[in-house]
Amino acid sequence: MAGPAPETRLLPVRAALVLLSLGQGVPGAWALLAPRFFYDGFPLPSLAWVTKFPPYNEHLVRDLGALSLGLAAVLLMAAVSPERRLVRAAAFGVLAFTVPHLIFHAAHLGRFDTVDVVGQLISQVAPIAVSVMVLVLSRKSHLQDT
Repeated sequence: MAGPAPETRLLPVRAALVLLSLGQGVPGAWALLAPRFFYDGFPLPSLAWVTKFPPYNEHLVRDLGALSLGLAAVLLMAAVSPERRLVRAAAFGVLAFTVPHLIFHAAHLGRFDTVDVVGQLISQVAPIAVSVMVLVLSRKSHLQDT
């Protein structure tokens, strides 16, 4: 009896890459296109995590948005064309951003209420877990080798 078709086996990798792309692309577009609104209202206006790290710097926020959109583009390309090296490079790219990001936030949780601490830790750890999952799945899935 044959297992699932190769395309079906790629679905979790592709879905994870799209999810990671949205996680980078949505806030990235927000920061690039509306930097002050991003600074004052990310992730929600009632939470406003970024304002806990003043001062506001439009250039820095826009650059963060542009870099996040660049990473989102690579993640989407890997989802559309799931070649092993591209998929793994995209996942490692997410880890290169999110691991130091988590370390910084973990060292500065004292600025936040408990609900914000929980939200930040979940939002910081989730892309790390998804990226590791992509790396594990990409070792044994039917991705093309280039």
